[in-house]
Amino acid sequence: MTGLTELTAVQLVDGYRKGEFSPVEATRAALERARLIQPAVNAFVRLDPDGALARARESEERWRRGEPAGLLDGVPVTVKDILLQRGAPTLKGSRAISPDGRWDEDAPSVARLREHGAVFLGKTTTPEFGWKGVTDSPLSGVTRNPYDVSRTAGGSSGGAAAAVALGAGPLALGTDGGGSVRIPASFCGTFGLKPTYGRVPLYPASAFGTLAHVGPLTRDAADAALALDVISGPDARDWSALGPVTGSFTDALRGGVHGLRVAYSPSLGGQVPVRPGVAAAVRRAVEQLAGLGAYVSETDPDLTEPLAAFHVLWFSGAARVVQHFGPHQREVLDPGLREICALGERFSALDYLAAVDVRMELGRRMGGFHESYDVLVTPTLPITAFEAGAEVPKGSGHRRWTGWTPFTYPFNMTQQPAASVPVGVDGDGLPVGLQVVAARHRDDLVLRVAHALYEAGVAGVAAPAA
Repeated sequence: MTGLTELTAVQLVDGYRKGEFSPVEATRAALERARLIQPAVNAFVRLDPDGALARARESEERWRRGEPAGLLDGVPVTVKDILLQRGAPTLKGSRAISPDGRWDEDAPSVARLREHGAVFLGKTTTPEFGWKGVTDSPLSGVTRNPYDVSRTAGGSSGGAAAAVALGAGPLALGTDGGGSVRIPASFCGTFGLKPTYGRVPLYPASAFGTLAHVGPLTRDAADAALALDVISGPDARDWSALGPVTGSFTDALRGGVHGLRVAYSPSLGGQVPVRPGVAAAVRRAVEQLAGLGAYVSETDPDLTEPLAAFHVLWFSGAARVVQHFGPHQREVLDPGLREICALGERFSALDYLAAVDVRMELGRRMGGFHESYDVLVTPTLPITAFEAGAEVPKGSGHRRWTGWTPFTYPFNMTQQPAASVPVGVDGDGLPVGLQVVAARHRDDLVLRVAHALYEAGVAGVAAPAA
């Protein structure tokens, strides 16, 4: 039973098909794992054993009849507590939201998982309204790193990444507005994908606008491709969603990297100080890509400092989140969130549109860059996990979380697909992530490159001991 928590979603589905084990057994194992890890790591805001086992029994009966509901029938999954899930309060890490309510609607990605028979274990932690790159909130406290509980899991999908890393379900839904899938994936040694904006429909619309993406955190790229085949299904509630996908992301994993043009930017042209252990692990993986037949060039995209523009967009979005809050609701907010909301309220419409201009120019430059290169490879982050409960590493000099995430948030501005792939550990045994970025609509390329690293034994790290 314990071994079931180590299997990928692809392996679980294959085992169900062959009758080697059942969805009920896999769900019980995942629930027990979640119960065991929760006191130390705090990955969950809510577990639903009864609901999960009821869905698992229904799945077991479908498999017995040879009539699975879909591609993920019986697979235990978790949902970040930013996304609506029918029957479960969505409190978004905030004491300002009342748990009372009907809670009778699924977000599009959750609805697609439900249609495909996935088993919902529970909802995972988030900082309040997903506002920062670490996971702690006034509602649920601090979420900790599976490899060292004195350190952060990252964020804002920290609970999702910790759950996957520790075997509490092989697949988690997260959201990413500035790195919130890729940051915790890097810190926790999992795979995390931010698809092209609109590839996964989102409803309700995010207050952070078109920076916000929905994506999976998984054990490997093959599981992420399978998840994307499911959650990219259309939903009329999102007017900005992309049209139907032609073909399967799972099928697109094949082909390897031979002949692909890979741009490797180790530090964005020297702009980013990257820790030696991170730089070395990423460089080793890039050398393996070259060994697999990719044409690797060390070169840098023109990411002329976009931070000020991102802050205008991000802080304005935060201000929009709390715009209609009363004095009591504002009083119970995370102090850091309250601070950026105050900043966001001072921006004018012209400030916002000027930031949009910066964003559009950045997108234009990246579009031109990908005419010469199929993918861009960078470190996901310049550091590994730091102390839990802090927004920035002690002594870093950074004021906000964006100071230590220079590789992630630019690609929310450009809406490109990007993934974090675990490619080793640093001297402290903490996971290191490599980021793969492709042109808009080329999610298949991101997954294909990542899958090639897994197939070559370059990607993946040993499971945490916790």
